[in-house]
Amino acid sequence: MCAIHQPNFFPRLSTLAKLFASDRWIVLDDVQFARRDYQHRARLAALDDPDRQQWLTLPTHLPHGRPTLINQALLAEPRRSRRTVSLLIRQFYGRSRHWPALSDVLDVVLDRFGTTDRVADLARTSTIALLTALGWSGEVLDSSTIPTRQSRSERLADLSLITSSTHYLCGAGGLRYLDHQPFATHGIPVVPFHTPENSADRLWQRARRVSSLWAMSEIGPAALAIRLAAEREAHLTGGLT
Repeated sequence: MCAIHQPNFFPRLSTLAKLFASDRWIVLDDVQFARRDYQHRARLAALDDPDRQQWLTLPTHLPHGRPTLINQALLAEPRRSRRTVSLLIRQFYGRSRHWPALSDVLDVVLDRFGTTDRVADLARTSTIALLTALGWSGEVLDSSTIPTRQSRSERLADLSLITSSTHYLCGAGGLRYLDHQPFATHGIPVVPFHTPENSADRLWQRARRVSSLWAMSEIGPAALAIRLAAEREAHLTGGLT
């Protein structure tokens, strides 16, 4: 089961849930960078009042202008960004009883600032650190290392095929544009993945807006892993039969 998704900086719970449900994350790192997306920013929600939110943004330089690919985007202010990331996450979640686990995630990301100036590396690292805290042990590959056709749906199908994936896990956004035919040609079923909508559950109400750091701070990584495993079971069983 593979999920193909752009690297997001401290991704939203909806994104993290999809990756957690997969066995393989193919990091879509060689498509155009989008400033209005989540590749270089995360929306933090306050621990005691999740409706109070603030963007955590990595100032980003695009060396090739608008056509710059995600894996080409560079940190504009590395030292300042590292300091801001540390201060804001501690400010928002330092009082959580689950802070030790979040602190470990944060330390991994802060250490990465010392070895790269690429935004995609930091986004990728933040996501893997969160998944690791949840006990996920899947495989991570970069799309930029895998030759494929260029048409959008054909490319996703090729990525699934070349990595020996038997199913493609597709989120709600991708389902709106996906052409299923290239997958059918390869005999790869497309499995829709949806997180709960209009839920009274506090955990999912803001899952498509705020960073999953809030959910981990709220219930801790062990409980969150159980919840995400339940979502995988509830939403994927039908797609795998």
